[in-house]
Amino acid sequence: MDKKAVMKNYRFLGFMFGAMVAGCIVGWFFPDFGKAIAPFGTVFINMMFCVVVPLVFASIANSVASVRSRKRAGKIMGTTIITFVVTGAIAAVIMFVIMKIYPPVVEPWTDMASEAIGEHATLSEMIVNFFTTDDFVGLLSRSAMLPLIVFSILFGFATNLVGGPDHVIGKFLNGLTEVMMSFVQIITYYAPIAFFAIFADLVATYGPQVTAAYGRALIVYYPLCFLYIFIAFPIFARIGGGKHGVKTMFQHIARPAMMSLGTCSSTATIPTNLREAEDTGIPKDVADMVIPMGATMHMDGSCFSCVLKIAFVMGAMGTDMSWSMLPAVVAVAVLSSVGMSGVPGGGYIGEYIMCTIFFPQHIEVAFPILVAIGNLCDPAATMINSSGDYVVSYIVARITDGKDWLDKAIAAKKEKANAQ
Repeated sequence: MDKKAVMKNYRFLGFMFGAMVAGCIVGWFFPDFGKAIAPFGTVFINMMFCVVVPLVFASIANSVASVRSRKRAGKIMGTTIITFVVTGAIAAVIMFVIMKIYPPVVEPWTDMASEAIGEHATLSEMIVNFFTTDDFVGLLSRSAMLPLIVFSILFGFATNLVGGPDHVIGKFLNGLTEVMMSFVQIITYYAPIAFFAIFADLVATYGPQVTAAYGRALIVYYPLCFLYIFIAFPIFARIGGGKHGVKTMFQHIARPAMMSLGTCSSTATIPTNLREAEDTGIPKDVADMVIPMGATMHMDGSCFSCVLKIAFVMGAMGTDMSWSMLPAVVAVAVLSSVGMSGVPGGGYIGEYIMCTIFFPQHIEVAFPILVAIGNLCDPAATMINSSGDYVVSYIVARITDGKDWLDKAIAAKKEKANAQ
């Protein structure tokens, strides 16, 4: 692992973290100044609000329009996506239970708790609002994120039917996606300054509760990620690989886990995952599809952090995350992590989904808190997401090639070794 590459991957995260810490210090010792520089943070949030609608439309529609697959590839892809969703939902449920036992925010933040979140929509209203708005113009609002996603998916399918990426609209969507991602990159350069101002204002307004709550959240998150590797991953490996699955998994998972933790990048871990999959005997076409897809869509660690984020902001607002909210929280965690991480800019889109569903009246406060938690959780989340891609390959291989695929692979390896 190149030390310079590791430093490069973590440099911006370090800047962000340093800006947050510096902002907390300034807000603590100079509260008036902390409140005075709040507009510098608001500028960043407003810029993100402006870019999110075209970004969501272009990236999702382009991803769907570009899909090409045949029968076995379609089976592998379908099985892979279903597995990603199921494991993501399991992760979300686990974190929900933990948040009920050990909430990240014990005492509501005084000023924030005095503001009501508002009533949740009824089931019928949620169904209607999920799919549609009153008219097309309504899709251009940041508050209509889910209808925009549905519209973008259908638009992508329609483009796929008339030629996909080779059609003039497909080329336009691809170009627009590239432009919007460059736009986001430009805005992101300003993020450290914005987060310095945002956290200076947060600490000046809400006091030491801010730093204490973040520390409490991380105490839960990091140990859980390591436990997940040693408890959930063996279960998945046993289901997918049979009696040899667990032992084989532990023989090969260390390198992807260390690579992802060291680079903080799922994409950078793809070559290592593919090499370990080949050494294991996972069918090549399975590995070649599951692992690259997993780099953008397999997000168990992100599902953990999504539930943590929702519980965090609700606790700060003095609202209980009741058991009745479990289906909604799990659905949003899976959609914002598994679904939206599969498109460029998905991380920010996920934050907007959470804000528009659970905190529509407090987006300006909730959004930077959610993004901050995401940044703090990112290294461990990436480790779970990336190393888990290798484990998911076991499950997909079992469905596509039979339950004894690993036994055959081990036998073939032994036969090859004896022949040499």
